[in-house]
Amino acid sequence: MATLALKYTQSNSVAYAFRGSIIGIGAGQQSRIHCTRLAGGKADLWWLRHHPEVLALPFKKGVKQAEKDTAIDLFISGEILEGGEKEHWESLFEGSVEALREEEKKEWASKLDGVACSSDAFFPFPDNVHRARKSGVKYLAAPSGSVMDEECIKAADEHGIVFAHTSLRLFHH
Repeated sequence: MATLALKYTQSNSVAYAFRGSIIGIGAGQQSRIHCTRLAGGKADLWWLRHHPEVLALPFKKGVKQAEKDTAIDLFISGEILEGGEKEHWESLFEGSVEALREEEKKEWASKLDGVACSSDAFFPFPDNVHRARKSGVKYLAAPSGSVMDEECIKAADEHGIVFAHTSLRLFHH
């Protein structure tokens, strides 16, 4: 699924998939690690949206789904709200809402596993593999051809990640 999604992105892209769904894409960045971080960050936020406390947020009756989505994004991002923005956000809930502590976020993040990650071109450095693992990646797919392939495979082996080299290069330039 992750590799199929890359067919439709701008070059220099990395995608994360979980149970048949795309959960993060980093596309069109200047370097592969930036793509890996961007996609991984999106995957991390997607996973955090499934935290039991997020699923149990006490929204008032009648709050529209788009407003819920935005409120959840603000809740999990930890962004500091002020003034009217804070008042509006608080008005969406029945009672007060306590922020998730960093320890809770970290503990929940550690439960994400079995994610597939694909790249439209080779991983040039093992830092991509290390970053991917932080987002629960267990399976990597990327074309071979980098002089650093062996180092990337070593990094994957260190984390117990299955690394499949493909012959499919989706890089468009």
